[in-house]
Amino acid sequence: MLRNAKLAALSFLRSAGAFEAVANSKWRRDRLLILCYHGTSLEDEHQWRPALYLAPQVLEQRLQSLRATRCSVLPLGEALQRLQARDLPPRSVAVTFDDGAYDFYRQAYPLLKSYGIPVTVYQTTYYTDNPMPVFNLICSYMLWKRRGDQLGPIPELGLTQAMDLSTQLGRHKIVRILVERSERENLSGREKNEIARRLAGALGIDYAALTIKRILQLMNAQEVAEIAKEGVDVQLHTHRHRTPDDEALFRREIADNRGRIQSLVGHSARHFCYPSGVYRQEFVSWLEKEGVLSATTCDAGLVKRGDNPFLLSRFVDTTGRTQLEFESWLSGLGALIAFRRAATQSYTLPED
Repeated sequence: MLRNAKLAALSFLRSAGAFEAVANSKWRRDRLLILCYHGTSLEDEHQWRPALYLAPQVLEQRLQSLRATRCSVLPLGEALQRLQARDLPPRSVAVTFDDGAYDFYRQAYPLLKSYGIPVTVYQTTYYTDNPMPVFNLICSYMLWKRRGDQLGPIPELGLTQAMDLSTQLGRHKIVRILVERSERENLSGREKNEIARRLAGALGIDYAALTIKRILQLMNAQEVAEIAKEGVDVQLHTHRHRTPDDEALFRREIADNRGRIQSLVGHSARHFCYPSGVYRQEFVSWLEKEGVLSATTCDAGLVKRGDNPFLLSRFVDTTGRTQLEFESWLSGLGALIAFRRAATQSYTLPED
């Protein structure tokens, strides 16, 4: 009910010229919109995780809107510099993609390139050198593919009783059991991949065929190097997609991530994105010690001069966002009437 009322209000405001008025205002001129994307579906991932994935045709609609609304799309580093210098062009936008998945290389980047849109990829690097699906995600995806079925006991995987796959909660419990077991036994990536393969067998899924499609895999080293050579800005997202509470471990994540990126793209990465949008205040000083210049969150908002450079807001675009909502954020009006700004500060399904 509340969402329908909001959409009706946005429709009225657009027809009344409010979108255009805010877009042309000094208030909007002094602010930067950082767009956040995660995945662009190779197949049906946007149906499985609509909060993470867009269908390619929806992403193209977004890119068309950037052009139609005359947004000034800038590289992230340049945009942040011009923000501080009070030199932003009208309707400034920066585009970012988190994680650096293969679907970015296959689906998103060709679209971005065709529209001439600069982009920053926050690249996590563990799976860049380990070509296999991300463990927790592929388990969740396969269980979703068999939603509505029952999964019998698989004692060797720690699943000691039959479990219902018809609900998201039921599927999530299975993933938690598998993830917690892998953490408890300190399993390697290869060992976790074997668990995923055995789960696929129990579900009647051809894991080899699924792996060949590279669904829920990251770009490999050659692909990261290729997009960087073509102008994509590759930046920090931790090596293992995690932010430990221990300073030494946290800084190791940055150092390992930066070292691998530098070896692939030839320069040192200085901008950072918090995995899953999870941040703590103490992370700020640790990032400063590592020479990081900025860090983006998943909190909703536009960025203005004077904001903490290590707690930068973004607009997370998902399948659940309508085109009307997206355009309201391009104008700036969406930020003015946003109901919720802070992102959830917890990992729901930690990655490797």
